[in-house]
Amino acid sequence: MEERTEIESLGEFGLIDHLTRNIEIHNASTVLGVGDDAAVIDHFGKQTVISTDVLVENIHFDLMYTPLKHLGYKSVVVNLSDICAMNAVPTHITVSIAFSNRFSLEALDEFYEGVYAACERYKVDLIGGDTSSSQKGFFISVTAVGEVAPDKFVKRSTAQKGDLICVSGDLGGAYLGLTILEREKQIFLENPKVQPDLENQTYIIGRQLKPEARLDIIQYLAEKEVVPTAMMDVSDGLSSEILHICKQSQLGAVLYEEKLPIHSDAKMMGMQFGLDPTACALSGGEDYELLFTIKQEDYDKLTLSEEISVIGYMQEMEKGVNIITRGGNQHPITAQGWNAFK
Repeated sequence: MEERTEIESLGEFGLIDHLTRNIEIHNASTVLGVGDDAAVIDHFGKQTVISTDVLVENIHFDLMYTPLKHLGYKSVVVNLSDICAMNAVPTHITVSIAFSNRFSLEALDEFYEGVYAACERYKVDLIGGDTSSSQKGFFISVTAVGEVAPDKFVKRSTAQKGDLICVSGDLGGAYLGLTILEREKQIFLENPKVQPDLENQTYIIGRQLKPEARLDIIQYLAEKEVVPTAMMDVSDGLSSEILHICKQSQLGAVLYEEKLPIHSDAKMMGMQFGLDPTACALSGGEDYELLFTIKQEDYDKLTLSEEISVIGYMQEMEKGVNIITRGGNQHPITAQGWNAFK
């Protein structure tokens, strides 16, 4: 029997001391971190970018198939992704959690192991947060802070007609990974003796349980001296994100089905589930890739990257937002993206 330490035995300050005992500082901009009433950061003449997310058990994550360490990692990464989506570099996070008494100290340690792994991987500093008890379940709130050279941040509303639409990585994998996990959960609930069969789908299950923020793409764009004209991250699905950019930039768009980057594992799994991989790429969500537009003259600077696909272009608003299928047909794109309030 593994040991279980009740949280009450530490008290709130004891818990915070315990969870933050191994913090490492990665950034010179961290003047004062955990341990005072507030943190102090100095971004040395850069602009500060801030984003917050709340994750709620059984709405945003299911602990039946989400290891707590993965959850800690993902909670940080989804916020860092928002900072990257502004063309900024993440530097700091705060993490606040509320949990019921079904969580032991060992469980929280596991969660924070994931948080620290993400801090280490992205060289961000954990500079504060809060812990509280809750009536039931587990709640996580993460705030991420980043820095960007003055006025080099990129909004959603600044795409121009004729700009090329680009996306990093591949799409649809996270949704298909979730589909496998949900299927196995149902089988387990009906018959707890059955071992989960994840079909060796390490890649797409990893896309769901342990996504990454595309800081590498931000660094690559900086290196190539390309400033996107508009950008956001793909958290709700490509179709709903492209509609956001179009609406806010008051433009239309054309996407080409054959240009959508879909991993071979996702294609195979889609076929197996009777799901159209293109539909998964458009509507799946949680891929945390970057969707951005660039000026046509910057195209040559990005052709060498295997991580960036050009999938279409921006056009007049009157022409709408459409996808051209492999067969050459044109269909309007609707926001079939994932909806947390359904």
